[in-house]
Amino acid sequence: MELHEQLDQVNDAESFLAFARALAADRGANDDWQNTTIEDFLEGAVAWTEDSGFGVGQGMCAANPWGQFAAFLYCGKIYE
Repeated sequence: MELHEQLDQVNDAESFLAFARALAADRGANDDWQNTTIEDFLEGAVAWTEDSGFGVGQGMCAANPWGQFAAFLYCGKIYE
């Protein structure tokens, strides 16, 4: 399963931890991350959060905080 597909399935603590493990494995296996330092990773995640209203502006359900935080982590990988 692709990482973005796993992200879409996060809805509880168990699926969040599975996603976090998959994200860590993705970092170990791929050099395609936009943000490679912890500082850049967190800056990207925070910038996405501020720009999107924690994903609500992109249609994410605020009633699923597990999914929102998983998206926060995922956007640390890709958001500049």
